[in-house]
Amino acid sequence: MAKFVTKTAFTIGLLIMLMSVPALAASINKDIKIADGEQSGGATSVNGSITVGDDAVVTGGLSTVNGKIIVASGASIENARTVNGGIKVAGNATTEDLSTVNGKIMVGEGTKVDGHIGAVNGRITLEKGSTVSRGLGNVNGRIELNSAEVGGNLETVSGDVELADGSVLMGNLVVEKPDNWSWGKEKSRKPRIVIGPGSRVVGTIELEREVQLFISETAEVGGVSGVMSMDDAVRFSGDQP
Repeated sequence: MAKFVTKTAFTIGLLIMLMSVPALAASINKDIKIADGEQSGGATSVNGSITVGDDAVVTGGLSTVNGKIIVASGASIENARTVNGGIKVAGNATTEDLSTVNGKIMVGEGTKVDGHIGAVNGRITLEKGSTVSRGLGNVNGRIELNSAEVGGNLETVSGDVELADGSVLMGNLVVEKPDNWSWGKEKSRKPRIVIGPGSRVVGTIELEREVQLFISETAEVGGVSGVMSMDDAVRFSGDQP
């Protein structure tokens, strides 16, 4: 993550982006809805949610400060960004980058993300058959891949990670050391990393801090480096350790 991003830097970057977006379907305090099958050049809001209907085509970005973004099945969007709110993309959709500061990101079955997924405080979930062409990462929050594939690195600081049901990570799985302003449970708790049955980490598991590391006997991992080694991993049979 190149130390991923600090909360402050990430928030400022998103706010600058939001201020520079053209006022296409713009709103200050109202929700924005793009109808089923509609074509749109993008949408931006401040205190409102954005909803994209089934099979809609959005050639520009979707951005809001305080609000969630929901993309329905079969829709195509350029990207989605929010500061305080979650992002949910339904099945068989296509999108580029997805990012939030405070909120979870959920990607439905068969959806293609031709870019990166990033959060600061929020869970990231990829469902069956979904793909991310680049990488994904967060600072705090669970990351879960269910029969999904990620083309780049998976990176976190304090989040639990699970690769389930034959998921594939083409890059490295990186758990970074908390920075100096982390404290309490966030800093002392050991993240739980599970590489489930049939799953693969083509790269290596790079650990800058100690974790609880579980690797299925039927999983494949390119190696473990950093403050732990493969000898520290707990091998398990069955669906869960």
